[in-house]
Order: sequence, then structure tokens, then C-alpha cells
Amino acid sequence: MLQSRVAWQKLAPLSRASSVLVRSSAKRRVFKPCKMPAVGTPSGCLMSTGLPRDSSSNNLMYCFIVGGTFIGGVAYVYRTIKEDKERYTERVAQLLSRSNTERKPEELSTKSEKEEPPAEEAASTVMPVSPRPDIPSHAPYLLIGGGTASFAAARSIRARDPGARVLIVSEEPNLPYMRPPLSKELWFSDDSNVPETLKFKQWNGKERSIFFQPPSFYVSPQDLPFVENGGVAVLTSRKVVHMDVRGNKVRLDNDSEITYDKCLIATGGTPRNLPTLERAGEEVQKRTTLFRKIEDFKSLEKISRNVESIVIIGGGFLGSELACALGRRARDTDLEVMQIFPEKGNMGKILPEYLSNWTTEKVRKEGVNVRPNTVVKSAKYQDKKVILKLKDGQTIKTDHVVAAVGLEPCVELAKSARMEVDSDLGGFRVNAELQARSNIWVAGDAACFYDLKLGRRRVEHHDHAVVSGRLAGENMTGAAKPYWHQSMFWSDLGPDVGYEAIGIVDSSLPTVGVFAEGTAKDTPRAVTQESGTGIRSESETEEVATSVNVTTGAAPSAHPPQDGEDYGKGVIFYLREKVVVGILLWNIFNRMPIARKVIKDGEEHDDLNEIAKLFNIHED
Repeated sequence: MLQSRVAWQKLAPLSRASSVLVRSSAKRRVFKPCKMPAVGTPSGCLMSTGLPRDSSSNNLMYCFIVGGTFIGGVAYVYRTIKEDKERYTERVAQLLSRSNTERKPEELSTKSEKEEPPAEEAASTVMPVSPRPDIPSHAPYLLIGGGTASFAAARSIRARDPGARVLIVSEEPNLPYMRPPLSKELWFSDDSNVPETLKFKQWNGKERSIFFQPPSFYVSPQDLPFVENGGVAVLTSRKVVHMDVRGNKVRLDNDSEITYDKCLIATGGTPRNLPTLERAGEEVQKRTTLFRKIEDFKSLEKISRNVESIVIIGGGFLGSELACALGRRARDTDLEVMQIFPEKGNMGKILPEYLSNWTTEKVRKEGVNVRPNTVVKSAKYQDKKVILKLKDGQTIKTDHVVAAVGLEPCVELAKSARMEVDSDLGGFRVNAELQARSNIWVAGDAACFYDLKLGRRRVEHHDHAVVSGRLAGENMTGAAKPYWHQSMFWSDLGPDVGYEAIGIVDSSLPTVGVFAEGTAKDTPRAVTQESGTGIRSESETEEVATSVNVTTGAAPSAHPPQDGEDYGKGVIFYLREKVVVGILLWNIFNRMPIARKVIKDGEEHDDLNEIAKLFNIHED
């Protein structure tokens, strides 16, 4: 249509000019007044047109030229309009066929060829909607790993950016949950349906689920790109196997690809196994549990009800907690529980020797056969039993083995992402803001960060996962905050004995312990009754005490109790060149801000009695 208009604009002036020229010429020549002949002229001279005798041929030629030009112009305009109309119709048909492949060809007509349907009919017509993909192709915030750190980061991102769309990719089939109850409170429940409900009673008697939020809190991955106000979606049972850092893209184990704007790696770790058990064959591995996930808890809980004996290898946090839990269950059954480890006592790498020995006796009172200084040399399956041959030549026969010998950080993505892994501590090396590369942050067990006071560290505890995940989420939204928090960790040997610790807690360091007589208030059960939560780090804050009050009364003495005395409650200081680098609070709770301040100050202390007074351990 545009071309025909241009052609007409060019031809119309020419046609009008030609018409004017013909008319003006005709007026001058055809209708020009004739001069009458004078009287007396010969009668043979009649009236004339006044034109020369040869001008008639020229008039006829002008008419032919103008007429031909006009007719040719009209024909050209007609042909151009017709061709434009055909092209327009063809283009409309192509556009309609793209938007609706189910439309019939005869329906692809222009308005002039077919009338539009009535408004009511058009309104009732529903255009077909293509199905939404199970996995979104893009996530503004992509969190790799479905544990505590990822959930803390998602909550932090949404707090700073309420419309954010956050996608968590988790290898596990479950929504994010807290791991500590798997080796603590779940085992002390009287409800036989705990493996199905995963609800437990805390030490204060209140019931709680291990899941951070119910399913209604999340949106489905299919709906995440379309929800108006954003949300958090969890893609379960999927693993990220490759990262394209330059392209801001990841590939999953089913070859799906997801692009991102900001990414968090919170892959956590996988439980280590003993090489002797790995080499023992398939039958031994079938009867070995590497305790880490919900499925491991369900499996071990069922096994403990159907076997005669279980051996736990490992004397650290997890091994000692599981030993106490299974030992208490063994009181009412015929189950035999044995714990073996190479150290001199339970948690020998953490606690000073005298407190480690006391803890070992406490675990034995729970019904566990504890065998320190024991190393497994080989294992085999024979006569429906797992036979463990020890380094001293003795053998142990058992139905099942639990290996609780540490955690290996998951750094499989380091190769494809070209990220640096710490050769000594493991984990992705990150800067003070927990950032590893442009648009990539790391939090939780997999992060190897630099502590301004204590040097480069990697921490495997719940509180660190919460705080580092929260900070990483804030930095992903532009906060640019450094990670200065001294995270705490805790362990409970049942409802009556527990401890909290902060900093570098290593039994190879010089230690000073200050103890006092315990009261009924100085137990995990009592502190949870007061705080209302069984996960103590959730009531902890990043606050550092600015001032402390020292109670008057008997001054504590910096020495452990003598043989036979009870370790009711106390403070253990871990020193490096007279500077306190770690503090363990034994049955003392709600004092973590004070401990944080002592480590933050980084001062030398000649008399730790004065520092012990800050914790008010002699309060009634």
C-alpha cells in the first residue's frame, strides 16, 4: 500500500499538468475569437476556426500522448495495489500461523476478505497455552545445595529483595531441613512414627519438625518464572555436574541447563569412609552406614530394631552422639552397642584429656561398650556377620557398622568452574565476603574462608552454615559485608550434659579449665525450656558483648576437678601464645557473646581466673 501511494503522488501532478496544458491550448486555438473578414471580400471566403490548416494533426498527437500517459499510470497503480494486497494477505497469514498452529488455512484471511467474529465469540476463544517446563531455563538467584546454608541464603535474599526468584537445586529428595536432630532429639522420642513424621520433642517438651518450612512455603520450579511476587523453589533429586562461569550457566545430571545472574555454592560435604571398609567388599558395604541424611536416620533406626549388635567407629561429635542415643535405646532391648576409636577418650581431639576421660565414662553409663585406642585393620563378611580385625590382633563380630569418621567437602565443581580449593583444609577458597569468583559465592561446610583473628579456616557446624549462608545471601543482593562472625557449635550427650564452643577448639593446644558445681539449671534440657528452642544456635545472635558484669563471691580457681569430683559446669580456654583462641562452655549456656568478645579482643592473659569471672559460673 505504501508503494502505490508513492506512485500515485508522483503520477498525479504529471496527469494534472498534462490536462491543464491540453485545456489551455484548446482555448487558445480552438475557441480563439475569429476575425470577421472585411466587407467586400470575396464570397468564397467563409468563416474559419482561425487555426492554421496543419495544426489539427498536432492536437491529435497531444491527445494521444496525454491519454496514453494517464491510462498507463492508472494501470501501474492498479497493478501495484493488487500486488501489495497479495503480499499483505500472505504476511498476515504467516503471522497468524505462528501464533496459532491449529488455525485452519481458510481462517487466515484479512478483514476485507472475511468479517471479524463477534466480540462475544472472540472473548470466549481460549488460546492454547504451551506446557511449562519442569526445570526453568533461568533463575536470577541459583543456590546449589539443599542444606542449611542454602535455606539461610534464600531467606536472606528474599528479605532484601522481596520479589526475588530463588531456585535451590538439591541432590536429596527432601525439602531443606536441619541435620542436628538426626543424631540427637529424634532418637529420644517415644513416638514410633518418628521415622515417618520426622517430628520430635525438644528437651523442653515442645514438638517440632526437622524441616525449616512446610511445603506450602515454596513455589514449584515450573511456576517460579511466572509468579508475580517471586518466591523460593526447590528442585529435588537433581545434581549440578558442570559450571560455565563465563556463560553464567550450569548443567544438571539430566543434561538440562540453567542460566543464572547470581549463584551460591553450598554443596556441604559427604561422610568419609574407612579405606579398610571400602576394600572389604559389597557385603560389608551393605552393612555399613555413613550417617548424614534423613535416609540414613531412617535406615539406622530400622536396623537398630532388627539386629543384635551395632559397632560405631569414631569418637567425635557424631560418633559419641549416636553412641549415647543407641545406648539409651539398648536399655530396653537386647541390642549391644559398641563404640571404637583410636583416641584415648571420647572427643579426644576436642576436649582436654581429663574431660575426655570423664566423657567416656558418661557414655559408658548410657549403656555403650566404649573401646578407646582401637584401630580397625581389616574387615570381612563371614557367617552372616561383619568381622572387624583390630590392629592389636583381636576381632569384633557385629551385625552392622556405623562409620562416623569425618566429612569430606564437596568440591567437584571446582574443575569446571576453575575455582581454587585449599590444599590443607579443603573447600573452596573465598574472600572476606565469601565470594569465590564474579557472581559466585560459597557458604557452609564447603567454604574455606579467612578469619581476621584466627587465620584461614573451614567450619563444619550448623551455626556456621546459618550465619555464612545468611551473609552470602545479603552479599548476593549487593550488601558487600565481610564475614567476621565467630560461629559456635554445640553437642549434647543426652538431655543432661552438653557443651557449646567457639573458635579453635583443639586438644593439642594448651588449655586452662575452670569448673564449678552444677545445678539443675545447668543442663541442655533446662536451657531449652527457658529459650523455647532445641536448636540453640537459632537463639544465638551475631552480637558481641560490649560490657560484662562480674558477680561477687567466691573466685574460681583455674584447675580441673580432682579424681572423683563431678564436672558440673565450667569454662575451658584454648591458648596460643597466651592469647585465647578458643573457648568451650561445659553446661554453661547463653554466654556466647562474652566468649566472642574475649576472642575478638585477642589480648594476652596472664591470669585466666579474671577472664573466668566474666562467665558468672558461680551463679546459683
